[in-house]
Amino acid sequence: MTFKIKFGTDGWRGVIADDYTFDNVRRCAQGFASYMLSQGKSGQWVIVGHDKRFASEHFAATVAEVLAGNGLKVWLTDGATPTPVIAYAVVDKKAAGAINITASHNPPSDNGFKVRNETGGAIDPEGLKQIENGIPDAVESVKSLGYAEAVSAGKIVKFDAAVAYIEHLKDLIDLQPIKDAGLTVMVDAMWGNGAGWLPRLLDGGKTRVIEIHNQRNPSFPEMKRPEPIPPNINVGLKATVDNHADILLITDGDADRLGVGDENGEFINQLRVYGLLAFYLLDLRGLRGDIVKTLSTTGMLNILGELYGVPVHETGVGFKFVAPKMIETDALIGGEESGGYAFRGNVPERDGILAGLYMLDFMVRTGKKPTELLKMLFEKVGGEFFYDRIDSAFSGDRKDREQIILDAKPATIGGLKVTNLVTIDGFQFRLEDGGWLLIRFSGTEPILRVYCETRHGDKVQAILQDGLKVAGIK
Repeated sequence: MTFKIKFGTDGWRGVIADDYTFDNVRRCAQGFASYMLSQGKSGQWVIVGHDKRFASEHFAATVAEVLAGNGLKVWLTDGATPTPVIAYAVVDKKAAGAINITASHNPPSDNGFKVRNETGGAIDPEGLKQIENGIPDAVESVKSLGYAEAVSAGKIVKFDAAVAYIEHLKDLIDLQPIKDAGLTVMVDAMWGNGAGWLPRLLDGGKTRVIEIHNQRNPSFPEMKRPEPIPPNINVGLKATVDNHADILLITDGDADRLGVGDENGEFINQLRVYGLLAFYLLDLRGLRGDIVKTLSTTGMLNILGELYGVPVHETGVGFKFVAPKMIETDALIGGEESGGYAFRGNVPERDGILAGLYMLDFMVRTGKKPTELLKMLFEKVGGEFFYDRIDSAFSGDRKDREQIILDAKPATIGGLKVTNLVTIDGFQFRLEDGGWLLIRFSGTEPILRVYCETRHGDKVQAILQDGLKVAGIK
């Protein structure tokens, strides 16, 4: 029986040597090639890159062979390259799109197949469905050209994507003040593609960058997975204190997401980081533009939108929704709960490197530590916001579970009055304090995610537990 490949929010991920095999990667690449050809892209260039997971460079070469066999040309990165750098290469090279071999923050057992369009951003849900529908049932239907022959014919060309990206950064941020500031910056590269980037960008001044987990190790020691949240970052948080660092910046496996730790070695959750980044651009930089946020991220953005007179757009979860909305509105910033943030002037793609540089610039321009920046933000939005999330397995049919949620009709959650129900993506119960509870289903596994944000730190766990009850889990 043929294995059915299903695309999630970014593409496809699977377990290496189980469903993620060379033949299935070839089938995926054929689906993408067929989609490109249907869009009139025959003979055009596609960027292909990869991360540092097991055999990623070999899977990337296999993808390049299939694209070449279908009449496309390939710019193949000459080594592991951050996702935002690959995305910018699409624009710089005027390519038709990109394929990135990465499983991002997944466990070490996994690898992935991430697709992008000519903007360097995520392909919309309709495009993803077309790619998925174009994946042949059998590898025998895949067209491929041998690697050596494709290289000799100029259909696969290796290149260094870093040069153009670094030059591009000069249009977005002045690095010299950060170099001169004398900061001690702790960086946890999580054994991934972000390794070496901040030391390279900030070299040559008084600021010192100390990097850990910066070698290739596909087993990701000292963490469950390269996802920039506790407990995966606990070693980095401790190293921040041990080295008396001013901040901890954490990039995930493919460096498109950013995690942050403060000067005391305490994690700043990703909703607060999104609030800080938007505040930095609107207030300190004086920029104006729309804000795009997924339902699962912070309500502080809505308050900032009102304060600075900019529209705020809420989308479903995933950059397949965020990126198209950013392009449509020429948004200043877009982001999601997982720690991915994108910025105007860059490509509509999450960029953990640029987000980290913006955090450092915020510190340098204000002369404040991360805890002080948070205090500024909370004063601006009228108080603290608290967030947490629980993932829970569930049994039975998803539609039955959705009906249970709809039928629950809770008047209060965590002791707070429910004011509205939003069903753009999952079930979001808006609460009287401006907070919310969101219940969503994973698109790839029987997992139910319960998220919340509230102004009441003592109510977070009660809200989450009530969310599980609404979903019939407890």
